[in-house]
Amino acid sequence: MEMVRLTIDGKEVEVPAGISVLDAAERIGIHIPRLCHDPDLSAVGACRLCVVEVEGMRNLPASCVTMVTNGMVVRTDTPQIIEARKTILELLIANHPLECLTCEKMGDCMLAEYCYQYGLTETSFIDAERHEYDLEESNPFIVRDLNKCILCGRCIRACAEMTCRDIIDFNYRGFNTKVAPFGDTDLIESDCVYCGNCVAVCPTGALTEKQMHGKGRRWEYERVRTTCPFCGTGCNFDLMVKDGKIAGVASNPDSPVNGKQLCIKGRFGWDYVYSDKRLTTPLAKKNGEFVPISWDEAFDTIAARLNEIKEKYGGNAFAALSSARCTNEENYLVQKFTRAAMGTNSVDHCART
Repeated sequence: MEMVRLTIDGKEVEVPAGISVLDAAERIGIHIPRLCHDPDLSAVGACRLCVVEVEGMRNLPASCVTMVTNGMVVRTDTPQIIEARKTILELLIANHPLECLTCEKMGDCMLAEYCYQYGLTETSFIDAERHEYDLEESNPFIVRDLNKCILCGRCIRACAEMTCRDIIDFNYRGFNTKVAPFGDTDLIESDCVYCGNCVAVCPTGALTEKQMHGKGRRWEYERVRTTCPFCGTGCNFDLMVKDGKIAGVASNPDSPVNGKQLCIKGRFGWDYVYSDKRLTTPLAKKNGEFVPISWDEAFDTIAARLNEIKEKYGGNAFAALSSARCTNEENYLVQKFTRAAMGTNSVDHCART
């Protein structure tokens, strides 16, 4: 692998050729602010918040789309850079509702984080025109508040690159530019599959999970890492738990199988947990009616009936069908029990075909 040597803020670093200045800085623990950049998406250099100084370049290039070269000297925190970033943030909040006290994303909003970092509490562009879009809540899963959208394009790239759907894109031009499906319709009227990957990458409160609205701020939740039960892919995500109850699901970028990506079932299909139709105790039919029994009685009954069937008819009277919704380990146990305990190879799987 070809390596490149460069200097960032006085620190020499050797990195693979072809990576960006932003990624090179991350490797030595230097965080460069960014809003449009996401490591899981293509780099576009749209927000310009990640600008740096590079010796020999007259302007301030965006570090997410500037590739490293041998001998490059980069500075990330000079007065000129800080001033440029402050101006960019001021321009963003000039047309951004400062509703942080009631915003669902507070505590997990990158725009608010950087405004705090650079000491911005208001904008000097006080006469700037502001949008007044209606809140879109027509679909059952995602709340879209385009007043809080900073046009970073992350959701567009997530839809195109993660989900491969291309449902949303920039509509209109100039000040009237907005992110929407073709024809500026609501999501409910589009071919959106509601995977929620756009929500996972949104850096502000423009896109939020409808199921979690009004249930708490991000720092109030306990994040519990788990594996999705809907299929055998093994996607990981975090259950957002508050007061002992699940309020929603959030992507975990460290998930080895799926990263931030989830499908509609994984992200929004958890509410069956609290369905009043779920069985909470074993039932046995006695005198023609189902009555609750203890788990010990249920296991004893199952073991006795299986042994009775095996002794009377032989192991081949038994067969097992497993499911793709189970984990590999659970499927292994099913076939092991069928072969070792029941003495038959009659085991199959619903996903085999």
